[in-house]
Amino acid sequence: MQILQLSPEFERIVGLDRKIEEIGNGYQVAEGPLWWREGGYLLFNEVRGNRRWQWTPAAGVSLIQEPSNNANGLTRDQQGRQILCEGGAHRVTRIEEDGNITVVADNYQGKTLNRPNDVVVKSDGSIYFTDPGAPDPDLELDFAGVYRVSPDLATITLLVRDFVFPNGLAFSPDENILYIDDYRRGHIRAFDVQANGTLALATDRVFCSLREPRPIGPDGPDGMKVDVEGNVYCTGPGGVCILNQEGQHLGTILTGAQTTNVAWGGADWKTLFITTFGTVGKIQLNIAGVPVPH
Repeated sequence: MQILQLSPEFERIVGLDRKIEEIGNGYQVAEGPLWWREGGYLLFNEVRGNRRWQWTPAAGVSLIQEPSNNANGLTRDQQGRQILCEGGAHRVTRIEEDGNITVVADNYQGKTLNRPNDVVVKSDGSIYFTDPGAPDPDLELDFAGVYRVSPDLATITLLVRDFVFPNGLAFSPDENILYIDDYRRGHIRAFDVQANGTLALATDRVFCSLREPRPIGPDGPDGMKVDVEGNVYCTGPGGVCILNQEGQHLGTILTGAQTTNVAWGGADWKTLFITTFGTVGKIQLNIAGVPVPH
């Protein structure tokens, strides 16, 4: 593993002697890693391969679903149910305890969603997701949006629609800030979250640009997570960028591949699972991530 250290603080978080352990390879865009605490296993999607996989320390990787509706982002709600973005089916769904599928969202004002990409659940049960893809003549909506679905799934609210390609999103540990990255513009934006769950648009600011002055690659940021101290971990072409709460780029874990997403896991939530276009790996860090569900 190579390290791009930009601040002494980076070493406290990562530890310069740590290495990424590869646990799977040969995928067509690995994405959506999700640690399942009760079973001690990792779930992840293979977007272009249209499959879902499971990894356990004892058995390694096994195929658990094919096809998967080209699913991408995965998370869990406060009841432990799996929430997933099914880009190929233009919807966000929830897997109930009995295995039945509940549609969380598949349209906005009667028009089919684009290709839901990533998803996060707030502690009150509301579901936030990104929906890039538009404009595209094959899609019904003419914009890329970020949405909130109420805990009872009765109301879908368009939060913001001026992203070129909204991708990863993550709450600060206190849920007062929602970070959303724009893959095409190469930056992360931050919004204050209002009491009703919507975003205070007047607080919209660029949290960090990942193209200047130290680019992470030709494209931009992808999946994101935060740790318990509020540091932001954002993936991209160069690896995993670690940013402090002020948006300062502390350093990057260089994977040598187009890096798509990360997830916290392990017994102490200090294992960072990393997906790239072709591989899945893990690295032990010094700070715990925010558990899912939290």
